[in-house]
Amino acid sequence: MTQLPAQTQKKLGLVIDLDTCVGCHACVIACKGWNTENYGAPLSDMDAYGGDPVGSFLNRIHSFEVQPEKGPAQTIHFPKSCLHCEDAPCVTVCPTGASYKRSEDGIVLVNEDACIGCGLCAWACPYGARELDQAEGVMKKCTLCVDRIYNENLEEVDRVPACVRTCPAGARHFGDFADPQSNVSQLVRERGGIDLMPEQGTRPVNKYLPPRPKDTMKELGADAADMSPVTGNPKGFLGWLDKALEAL
Repeated sequence: MTQLPAQTQKKLGLVIDLDTCVGCHACVIACKGWNTENYGAPLSDMDAYGGDPVGSFLNRIHSFEVQPEKGPAQTIHFPKSCLHCEDAPCVTVCPTGASYKRSEDGIVLVNEDACIGCGLCAWACPYGARELDQAEGVMKKCTLCVDRIYNENLEEVDRVPACVRTCPAGARHFGDFADPQSNVSQLVRERGGIDLMPEQGTRPVNKYLPPRPKDTMKELGADAADMSPVTGNPKGFLGWLDKALEAL
C-alpha cells in the first residue's frame, strides 16, 4: 500500500465559487481537451457517436435546484473533480503504489505504468472523482494540470489548470493553501470556504464558496427604479428582432 507524506511543502488546489459558476461546462471541455492532447494516456471516448457513448472526464458539472429558507428556489451548478485530499483514501488503498500524493505540492497523481485498473481507489474515494478509462485500462483523475503549472514554455498567465484559465465567469481559482496570503487562502477566509463532505475525514484541499443570498426587488427599495426598462418599445434591429420572435 502507498504511504501518504507526513506533510507537504505546498497545498496546491482550487477554490470554486458556487455563487459565480453558471454551469456553462467550459471547464469540462477545456479539461477534456488538455488532458487528451497532453498528459499521459489520452482520455478516451467509447462509441462516441453510437447508441451507448461512454467517455472519461476528470471534471464534471452537476446542477441542483435548492430551496433556501427564504426566497425563491435557486439553481446551483456544482463542479466536481479530485479534491487532492490531505488524508487521501485513494492513495493508501492502492495495492501497487500507482496512486500517490506528492510531498512537494500535495497533488495526488496516478502512475499509469503501475496502475492495474483494479478500481480500489475509485471505491475508496467518497467523492466519485476517479474514473476507469476503458480503452487504456487505467484509472484517471484530475492532475491540477501538473504539466501546465510548472511549464516554463507557457506564458505565466497560462500556468494554471486549464479549467481555471478557461472559466468565463471567474468562478475557479488556483493557488497554494499553505500560504495564508495567497489568493485562495484569502478567498476562503473572506467568503467562508467550506469542505465537501467534511464528515468523511479526508481533509480535502479544494474548497467551495457557498452561494450568497440573492437580492429581491423589495430589498432594493429606492434603487429598484434604476432597474426599470429603458424603453417599452425597442427600435431598430432590436425592434425587428422582437417582432420576429413574437411571430414564431
